[in-house]
Amino acid sequence: MARTSFDVCIIGAGAAGSVIAAHLAKTSLKVVMLDAGPHRDPEKDFASDELEMEKLFWDEPRVSVGQDPLDLHRSTSGKGVGGSAVHYTAQLLRFDESDFRTKTTEDIGEDWPISYEDVLPYYEYMTKRLSLSGPNRFPWKTFGDHFPYPAHHDLSNNTLKFREGLEKIGMNHSVSPLAILSAPLEDRHPCINRGFCEEGCMPDAKTTPLNTFIPEALNGGVTLLPEATVTSLDTDKSKRVKTVHYKLDGQKHEIEAKIVVLAAYAIETPRLLLHSKNADFPEGLANSSGLVGKYLMTNTNDHIIAKFPEEIRMYRGNPVQALTMDSYLSGQENGFKRGFILNSYGMRPVRLASLFLENDETCIGENMRMRMLDYNHFTSFAMLGEVIAQASNQVALTDQLDENGVPIPKVTFSYHENDLLIREHAKETLKSIAVAAGGEPMYHLRAHAHLMGGCRMGDTPQSSVVNSYGQSHDIENLFIVGAPTFVTAPSANPTLTIYSLAKRSAEYIETFSKEIG
Repeated sequence: MARTSFDVCIIGAGAAGSVIAAHLAKTSLKVVMLDAGPHRDPEKDFASDELEMEKLFWDEPRVSVGQDPLDLHRSTSGKGVGGSAVHYTAQLLRFDESDFRTKTTEDIGEDWPISYEDVLPYYEYMTKRLSLSGPNRFPWKTFGDHFPYPAHHDLSNNTLKFREGLEKIGMNHSVSPLAILSAPLEDRHPCINRGFCEEGCMPDAKTTPLNTFIPEALNGGVTLLPEATVTSLDTDKSKRVKTVHYKLDGQKHEIEAKIVVLAAYAIETPRLLLHSKNADFPEGLANSSGLVGKYLMTNTNDHIIAKFPEEIRMYRGNPVQALTMDSYLSGQENGFKRGFILNSYGMRPVRLASLFLENDETCIGENMRMRMLDYNHFTSFAMLGEVIAQASNQVALTDQLDENGVPIPKVTFSYHENDLLIREHAKETLKSIAVAAGGEPMYHLRAHAHLMGGCRMGDTPQSSVVNSYGQSHDIENLFIVGAPTFVTAPSANPTLTIYSLAKRSAEYIETFSKEIG
């Protein structure tokens, strides 16, 4: 068994882990970062092929139960350096001020231990660092402002129909802020509107960890270990995390580190903590509150498929070229709490067919063929809805072991009544948009996107797992970063906040490393 020593060990090379690594690469710390998947080159390893690019998704065994079991494969996870930020749509929005204090403003959920003002400097930093493209006049400046690159043009008929419908029913609309180049940047070329953003960007026009924080970390001396699966963590006599156990090429290895950063997303993070229980931490690491794995959240992400007499060909251009935020807090006037956003959302054929099947088990064979014959005449308009955190929605462990000897996770999930009210109101709004644009709404396809929670942040060890910097209340040299620390699941896409909070945590970790020597 090989054993090495580092100052900092980062587990997970996605949006959060890569930001931490890039920041610490500028210090004198000796840093290693592990990821369970390969380190891919977009130009060599990506393809304009939906089935081929399913290799980007996490396909390890998982058990999904509850009244509303979640699909834990596609957009909710990623395996490989860059994580799910490699196959995201790249719509990057800030959260609203109200998202950090839903308990105070609407008496639902819980307040975060930080405010919008605490995150704002990091939002501004990441807007520039990620080369966001956006309009000069974005109607909702809380969610984004001062974009360094010009907005993308409306090149998709799907987007044009969406905006036409919004215009006719009196809702504001705009081109989306996107982490996709609209002009050249160094050796990267601007977007050519292939439309395969969710399958990975082969031309590398989409800004991801693979073309920003990963190379920055490597150039600064960080050691990257791809295809290295972490299996457990050990603590020492002082109740600090000391040893990271992992498997690489079928062999067992160990890393000893002064600081461990867990950036393994919302399923694998609680799974690893629960599995690593020992005599000092019998309920799992960082789990004196009993909240590790609890309060798992997602976003509802339903689609209305409408048929138009003319050809639409919704696969053209970025999937989410346009949006409206007018409905973000619409619950206050419609009998529910919080709200949702609306997007044009172009889908490729295989993804649409899979949603047809998920929503209607009779949609097979000739039935499926007949639906898909209309594909070029379909538009897809989508909602992204806030989901209320519930302790019963959780990640736990089964008695089944995977090939590495780690218990397979079981995810229990059921929607809150408020989530269903949001879903219904958004459905009717999307139908009205399609009708106003001259289309015939045909299908309502239920779906979800993003995973958050499971290791929520807070001020006390009794009510949370970590503080606002991701530092465990129980184990001072253990940090948990990324979406697992979220307290609520706002309807604005979470990735910009993941990037921004990771930068904030990185600065704190740098200071903490000096304190412990």
